[in-house]
Amino acid sequence: MNRKALFFDIDGTLLTDSTKELPSSAAAAIRKARAAGHVVFINSGRTRCLMQEVEQVIEMDGYLCGCGTYIEIGGRVALHHQIAKRRRLELQRAILHHRLEGILEGVTGCYAQNKTARMPEVEHVKAIAAAKNALISCEWGKTAAAFDKFCVIHDKQSDLPGFLKALGPDITPIDRGRRLYECVPSGFDKASAMQFVLKRLGIPWEESYAFGDSTNDLAMIKYACHSIVMGRHAEELDPYASFVTKNVEDDGIAYAMETLRII
Repeated sequence: MNRKALFFDIDGTLLTDSTKELPSSAAAAIRKARAAGHVVFINSGRTRCLMQEVEQVIEMDGYLCGCGTYIEIGGRVALHHQIAKRRRLELQRAILHHRLEGILEGVTGCYAQNKTARMPEVEHVKAIAAAKNALISCEWGKTAAAFDKFCVIHDKQSDLPGFLKALGPDITPIDRGRRLYECVPSGFDKASAMQFVLKRLGIPWEESYAFGDSTNDLAMIKYACHSIVMGRHAEELDPYASFVTKNVEDDGIAYAMETLRII
């Protein structure tokens, strides 16, 4: 059997959305795949500091984090792209100037304004990061945080068009819906991360499998030779899905891997 490369999103794909648990069937399927000589990677919008939920329950061959801005293979950093310091400070000030709020995401931590956010969604994310010991408070207008990508949310007080214009050609915004934008350095996404790994490990594109459920996964679902989407998924993925499996909590990962004869 040819060696395959499997790339998994986390939330809603590998972990259940409600309880953030890895089904035992998915864990068993991944172990079988690795035992058969295949390689298994996380491919996530989350940055490296937010991988504890996976690391504590299952061993992986590597982590592709921050929408392709950080790649770790076999415990070693293979790529890390950080936005230049001056540009990071410009972006922080643009968020403030255009009255948006959000989280700046880095390898070692997530940076939030050192005050209570106007929008409750931001406070919710801050609480999650704090629970993982990954929250860092700072003054965005004065100090450049060490981040690779960031997420922002807007409301009626925000100047969204002005902010999007301020991103320029070097930052690509991904509309995640519900007033949320995920902002990533241009040229980096989940597909570029897959391409890097396949080349580094010498695995043909024809042996690439991507598993996802949301618009954040669109790049890798479009790129992979075999694109598996979960039962609950964003409709934007439909034109590119080669296989629609069951929901994660209904053993969707194991079902797909067995049906597609990965294991």
